[in-house]
Amino acid sequence: MKLAIMQPYLFPYLGYFQLIAAVDTFVVYDDVAFIRRGWINRNRLNIDGCATYFTVPVDDASQNRLIRETQVQSGQYSHWRRKFFGTIDAWYRRACSYAVIRPILEAVFLDAERSKDETIADLARRSLTAVCGYCGIGTRFVDSSTTYDNAHLHKAARLIDICKREGADVYINAEGGQELYTKDEFSAQGISLQFLRSIPVVYPQPPSKEFIPHLSMIDVMMHNSREQLAQQLKSFEVV
Repeated sequence: MKLAIMQPYLFPYLGYFQLIAAVDTFVVYDDVAFIRRGWINRNRLNIDGCATYFTVPVDDASQNRLIRETQVQSGQYSHWRRKFFGTIDAWYRRACSYAVIRPILEAVFLDAERSKDETIADLARRSLTAVCGYCGIGTRFVDSSTTYDNAHLHKAARLIDICKREGADVYINAEGGQELYTKDEFSAQGISLQFLRSIPVVYPQPPSKEFIPHLSMIDVMMHNSREQLAQQLKSFEVV
């Protein structure tokens, strides 16, 4: 059984969803520290040919608080949401899948009343499951905060514990994890550690003349059909 573990990111890039699609169970690692200026509450879109950040406002963003404890800033959210959809409409309304993708974004970015007392973990996780639903990714999701009660373990020891509890004999990490974990420490516990390496995917990205890589999955979905997405999700290798 193949398993992956990642913090919940907000509409992350294509490679994140390749990782989800490559495993049987995906653990949403929501009881670890919030990362400021990371990908948990922000990502990038193609605005006038430039990679431009959008950032959901959160209360007292701090690396001393867990992701699941970090609240969406209710006082600013309504204004932010209006501005966000104004940006989407201005720069993506001519995209081939705009009419299909915009309602998905509305279902993720709930209005202020329905999203009251929401954490950024809730919002980010909803973005992950919405994309998976649209793309036909049937991977099982598990939240670390409500399942394992092993936050006292650290780094590789905690990941190995989760793998064992889920009965996983293969743990797949993003390629960047090669700097953090070794195959030997996992193999000593009967688990094969593998790394997913994305193969570059290029698609039309108007108004850009040159392709901008690693944008939010929103950009990918706007400019591609479901059939194209299905092929792009397979554009990786495991090492």
